[in-house]
Amino acid sequence: MTDRTVGLLWHSMSSENLGVGALTLGHREIVRAAAARSGVRVRFKVLGWADPKPAYFTADDIAVRSLRLSDFARLDARGFLAEARGCDLVLDIGAGDSFSDIYGPSRILKILAAQNLLRLSGTPYVISPQTIGPFENAVIRRAALGVLKSAALVTARDQVSADYAREMGFSGEVLVSSDVALRLPYEAASSRSGPGRVGLNVSGLLFNAGADRFGLRGDYRELARRALAMLARKPNTRVTLVNHVLAEDPNEDDRIAAAVLAQEFPEAEVAADFKTPSEAKSYIAGLDFFAGSRMHACIAAFSGGVPCVPIAYSRKFSGLFGALGYTRVADLKQQSHEEILKALDRAFDERELVRRETAAALEEGLSRVARYEDALAALVNRLPIARKAA
Repeated sequence: MTDRTVGLLWHSMSSENLGVGALTLGHREIVRAAAARSGVRVRFKVLGWADPKPAYFTADDIAVRSLRLSDFARLDARGFLAEARGCDLVLDIGAGDSFSDIYGPSRILKILAAQNLLRLSGTPYVISPQTIGPFENAVIRRAALGVLKSAALVTARDQVSADYAREMGFSGEVLVSSDVALRLPYEAASSRSGPGRVGLNVSGLLFNAGADRFGLRGDYRELARRALAMLARKPNTRVTLVNHVLAEDPNEDDRIAAAVLAQEFPEAEVAADFKTPSEAKSYIAGLDFFAGSRMHACIAAFSGGVPCVPIAYSRKFSGLFGALGYTRVADLKQQSHEEILKALDRAFDERELVRRETAAALEEGLSRVARYEDALAALVNRLPIARKAA
């Protein structure tokens, strides 16, 4: 059996954002399956920013290399360039949605610095399923186009991103897949009786800075309160606030928002902190209905077969779910609070119908992820036989 080292760039085994962890562990499942088809044993090198939290778990096939800004300036054996050259293949997932300048210049310039060093390293790299763009700055857009042109494979997790790559001037093939977190392992919930369990995820990011930073149509705090109040009034129902980003920064931390709401609505429970993305998904998959503004919390519900209303603050939501024919997405930029609450209320009342819609859309999503697995298997087959020195 041939050994290969695969770099997972902008992934994390310890991120406080469980969505990034879900991408990492779901991606690992896909890569292992693709490699096994070619008789290849994979060792993973996870390349991402340092995180003070302990790893979700350790495994013999996973090494973690925490990156610092200085690593992109070093050309010696301790810099990022050497790490890239020590891999047979690098899969760049851009933390899901960071291949864009909507989060400001600092983040995208770091992403581009790593990608330019990848091009210099000579190691083949893949733009793995993620949101591509938008890029408001013309210089950054041109640099991003160069990254796409040099990739061994370009994939997007939605058609909107693929179309945007074309608008940028990319003429190569873009494989439209879906979010790799659809393949995140989890434990299916056992059957039970009792009150209906409703999960509500309130984004700490939007709760603290949503309208100003993301151009939301209304006050997100007010919407969160009204949504919680409405769901809590449903008969034979228990509402739990589910946190998916457990951040040190109080402006990002979902727990801060949940604590505020739990004090105002004592009838609502707050889920215990999750230690791993799979633990979070296993919990969410045991709910009867879910709504939230953290996309990967919604993906956990969706891929666990739970009727779900994603409450979107960017096009990544509608792009991902819309591509799968799932239309139960609320839009914080385009819709009024009344429209969002009406959609949420209707989805709750029609949750058995929504469950069937979810199953059909999930089947399409998994089919698209399987295409990405096929493409990776073909790419692994074409890699040179000789291993690089690490």
